[in-house]
Amino acid sequence: MDALTRVKRDVVIANRILARNDVLDAYGHVSMRHPTDPNKYLLARSLSPAIVEEDDIIEFHLDGTPVHDEKRPLYLERYIHGGVYERRPDVKAVLHSHAEDVLPFSISKKVRLRPVIHNVGDMGSEVPVWDIADKFGDETTLLVTNMAQGRDLAGCLDCNRLALMRGHGFVCVGRSINDLVRLSVFIPRNARVMMNAMRMGEFIALSQGEVEARLKLDTESPALLRGWEYWAREAGVGHLLED
Repeated sequence: MDALTRVKRDVVIANRILARNDVLDAYGHVSMRHPTDPNKYLLARSLSPAIVEEDDIIEFHLDGTPVHDEKRPLYLERYIHGGVYERRPDVKAVLHSHAEDVLPFSISKKVRLRPVIHNVGDMGSEVPVWDIADKFGDETTLLVTNMAQGRDLAGCLDCNRLALMRGHGFVCVGRSINDLVRLSVFIPRNARVMMNAMRMGEFIALSQGEVEARLKLDTESPALLRGWEYWAREAGVGHLLED
């Protein structure tokens, strides 16, 4: 199997896993950088993640224009992906999600989302919050619909793994697709645990040392790849794992 076909299948697997685990619903999207050209990425056409197939995957330039002539509808917020890939050469996969468990932390003036369970230690100690109104005013739909907005969001994300989008959702990045999917599955779960702990009173977040230790883990080790295989089979796309 050539590298491009492998990446297209991995994008399908990622869509199905993230839909199966309620990270994505009818909306939201996940992409991978092109395997041989870092100035391109692969993303599905405008389609709900749970029904994405290999033929739905499209190649894009970083500015959001399709590499080949494309008549099918495209995601309006594909500029999130291009903005991040343009700014972050280390990033190989990008997710945009509207998971509701995370949303309260995008609008709270007092409480910031913190890593409280070990599975998300590599999301980092601090999670920035991007407010589209800060630069683009209060007459947007809160959707990222052009490269200027995508670049501004990528600037807020900066060198972090995760950034919240005020009243909208979050963007997350990975060093590989497995890395991105694994972390994204646990981010809403971490938010639920933190919210429940807050109801009980004070809570303990992961320390900086614990975060740094998680960041040093090999994302392609058998232990961390275990979830990718399990979730793919659970989502009914285990056959796409085979070369």
